[in-house]
Amino acid sequence: MRRSHDMPFGACLLPCGSVRFRLWAPAVRQVELILNRDDGQENILPMHSLADGWFQIETSPQQARSGTFYHYRLDGELDIPDPASRANPQDIHGPSQVVDAAAFVWQDANWQGRPWHEAVIYELHLGTFTSAGTFAAALQHLDYLVELGITAIELMPVADFPGARNWGYDGVLLFAPDHSYGTPDQLKTLVQAAHARGLMVFLDVVYNHFGPEGNYLHAYAPQFFNERHSTPWGAAIDFEGKHSSTVRSFFIHNALYWLEEYHFDGLRLDAVHAIVDNSRPDIVTELAGAVRAGPGSTRKVHLILENDANIASYLQQGTIAAQWNDDYHHALHLLLTGESDGYYSDYADQPTRHLARCLAEGFAFQGEPSAFRAGQLRGEPSRHLPLSAFINFTQSHDQIGNRAFGERIALLASEKPLQVALSLLLLAPSPPMLFMGEEFAAATPFQFFCNFQGELASRVTEGRRREFSGFRAFADPAALASIPDPNDLATFERCKLDWDCLNQSRHQAWLEYYQRLLALRRTQIVPHLPGLHGGAGFELMGETGLIVRWRLGDGAQLTLLANLGADPVEGPLRFDGAPFYLSQVDLPGFLAAGRMPPWCAAWFIKETQT
Repeated sequence: MRRSHDMPFGACLLPCGSVRFRLWAPAVRQVELILNRDDGQENILPMHSLADGWFQIETSPQQARSGTFYHYRLDGELDIPDPASRANPQDIHGPSQVVDAAAFVWQDANWQGRPWHEAVIYELHLGTFTSAGTFAAALQHLDYLVELGITAIELMPVADFPGARNWGYDGVLLFAPDHSYGTPDQLKTLVQAAHARGLMVFLDVVYNHFGPEGNYLHAYAPQFFNERHSTPWGAAIDFEGKHSSTVRSFFIHNALYWLEEYHFDGLRLDAVHAIVDNSRPDIVTELAGAVRAGPGSTRKVHLILENDANIASYLQQGTIAAQWNDDYHHALHLLLTGESDGYYSDYADQPTRHLARCLAEGFAFQGEPSAFRAGQLRGEPSRHLPLSAFINFTQSHDQIGNRAFGERIALLASEKPLQVALSLLLLAPSPPMLFMGEEFAAATPFQFFCNFQGELASRVTEGRRREFSGFRAFADPAALASIPDPNDLATFERCKLDWDCLNQSRHQAWLEYYQRLLALRRTQIVPHLPGLHGGAGFELMGETGLIVRWRLGDGAQLTLLANLGADPVEGPLRFDGAPFYLSQVDLPGFLAAGRMPPWCAAWFIKETQT
């Protein structure tokens, strides 16, 4: 089977062997196609001006073919890569390369994806997941992920970014896998190998901004941006203006391209709260509809959002599978560490209640004022939504990497409390997500890194340290200066996972604990999830005790009793069913006496009567 997504822009190999090049450049008068010949010379071809700012040319097989390097010259002065480049091996300022997408022969024609209720997600950064940091190197750990109990891999963004290393959120060529990771065919091989093992593969995509280096759109298509709306990265992408149909098409085709040409099983849309669009439907809704009507009509395709605004309405339309639930992370992190700086301050009043509400109703903030946001109301009611719509996690690239030194939770929390917390994450009905290496308590940090040059590099380094200048721990200028430089190669290198540590008993013990919990999820929880509806009941006991009761999709009742504090909790404890997880062997005796000892959890399930 061969797969290729047809787009109205970029370089497209036609059945006759010719190549059609198409660029939207409404702010220039003339565009030339520059082809790199085998003899090192350039072949300069004027492109035809079409209506509405489009330029196009169709070359013969002798002029361009798969592998040909090319770029566009604007008004005889500025050379730019193709914004829809399928490959840019010489980085973002270099020429683009013609790719024959249909040349890759897929062997996964029978793969239809997996139902969402089976999702156990493993987020990873390709550059630091292995020592080599490539698509090909990641292949060697796929069997390991299956044995762990993972059902879905979520790749941090791979779109071409400046330099040799980056988190991926500074991409500027959104259709080109970054060459530091490998070729387009090597990414396809990774996806195909994952499918062969029953693993879904999701891709993180960024539709709220372009990176700060290599974005040439301002020079020839400033209509991509709306200067009236600002974002943390500058002018907002214009999804609602006069030329927005072309802008919207660019991003919708990008989504369809990854899902069709690379056979990804879903996308995670980064920070949709930073997208400004008052259109109806807005770009998120329109994109989701296009996915559902396209690849989602023939196989299981899942869309995931990151949305700090907690907009529940996106999740009730039936086209978005789920959202990352930062509320869950923040409340649990505060309970585990006691940290209450920054956004954690919103959860400091009643962290156990916030966490219990996440477990039972999805969001902790469902329209309440956020003190961290100066009293702004945050969120929408979510209790009516199925809990499958909320992805819970104790770690993610953001929550580790946005710390000054990138420490993981295993270095910040004590072992027993963390074990109890993980039972909540991995056994609750909501789909859990792990961040690479957490399953063996990786000691390697995950710090913010990039590979900018010159003045931009200096600004990024200074800005990174300025972010933490208001924290008490960095009041001393020497402490502030100790924050790792994002552009230093050593910062990137220290983030690479140390797989050899699995030879040590401590790390192996953590891995076995995760495997045990995920095996319990697979046997005790997942079979009951299809048909799961919204809302559950929860009770609080003292400041740290909680009881949550869920009615699962087939009518079974799941009950959690937990104490997330250092002091015992006493009171009437009602629970039914058979226990399938106890954080300590003597826990039944305590529960029978109406007492929960410090940091404990007990899970019970009561099957439906047949």
